[in-house]
Amino acid sequence: MINNISYKKAIELLFQLSSDNGFLASAEQSTNYNRVWARDGVICGLASILDGNSTLLETFRATLLTLSEHQNHLGHIPSNVYFKEKGNIEVSFGGLAGRVDTVSWYIIGICNYCYAINDMTLLNQNEEKINRALCLLQAWEFNNNDLLYVPRSGNWADEYITEGHIFYDQLLRLWALRCLHQLKPRIEFEKKIHKITKKLEDNYRKINIQQPYHPKAYKKLKESNYWMASISPSGYQTMYDAFANSLAIFLNIGDPIFKQKVFDHSEHLRQELQLGLLPAFWPPITPNDKDWEVLENNCKYEFRNYPFQFHNGGTWQMINGFYGMAVQSINPTVSKEILKKIKKLNAQKKYSFYENFDTNTCLPSGVKQCGWSAAGEIILEQSLNNKHLLN
Repeated sequence: MINNISYKKAIELLFQLSSDNGFLASAEQSTNYNRVWARDGVICGLASILDGNSTLLETFRATLLTLSEHQNHLGHIPSNVYFKEKGNIEVSFGGLAGRVDTVSWYIIGICNYCYAINDMTLLNQNEEKINRALCLLQAWEFNNNDLLYVPRSGNWADEYITEGHIFYDQLLRLWALRCLHQLKPRIEFEKKIHKITKKLEDNYRKINIQQPYHPKAYKKLKESNYWMASISPSGYQTMYDAFANSLAIFLNIGDPIFKQKVFDHSEHLRQELQLGLLPAFWPPITPNDKDWEVLENNCKYEFRNYPFQFHNGGTWQMINGFYGMAVQSINPTVSKEILKKIKKLNAQKKYSFYENFDTNTCLPSGVKQCGWSAAGEIILEQSLNNKHLLN
């Protein structure tokens, strides 16, 4: 049993965020965060699974039921569900664009929950909804070529510039399919998993394959030590995406040599930064860069993506929790170091669990009492305690 004060505070926060309808995103009284979010809720749920607390597991179940009950007729899982006063409910599927990653997180969540409690009832009860969600993911390929097409603002980095065949979203879909196949094996799952894996390993790095997805862009692509962020019709987006590269290590994508290169690149970047943690995307986009205008306009209300902040090079404890979990198989000493640094950030200002930090100034940013900041710490600490997610 883990007894350190930081871990206890993280668990206490998950209890604070527990509602009858599932995990809320933050304990701060902010309308936008006082909701059951698909992404945040599932990540808090994965942390609950690894911790094993039965009350938190019930909250995770409630989260999954909320998402299931508000799935639309096409199979889309809500971005968030807001339970207002007097029984009124507001369902959102995204802001400036619909959220693609909610569908995969939902499937990952149900599978991991059922696997953890060794009971397939929830999976069986929602089989029709999961099949509908899988059909929607297939439709979102648009050209039946095994890669999802994601609009800008269509995933967790909803104010960033990535668009097209975003690597992160492909990996989430692959994780979801792998989870389903382990619990309910189907030959079509096996075939799709193989096709997606090959597409990813062949096209998101330069290895001189014969038939790349985007031949012209691939020809111009330079060799790198990490996976590319996205492929769009206009070419590659080559920034380093920490969440995606962490998931790639976690899912064991690529050969061992390239996996080591990704780890080495990530470690070199992490160690040269003051916080000693990975930024969400790197390098930051500055006002002199050609992408600045796109970035500056890609927000519905307040602009938050100044250099070294938010998605634009900001540091997120949640992402680093996944990174630490992923690289434990390569170097557990590094995972322990990352955990210490996450704890240090989460403990700032009397365990405020800020959403993210400015990578340059090291100052906290975003909302306080953020659930997935606590979840990232719990996931990593429990993985070091030999608890593992279904993948």
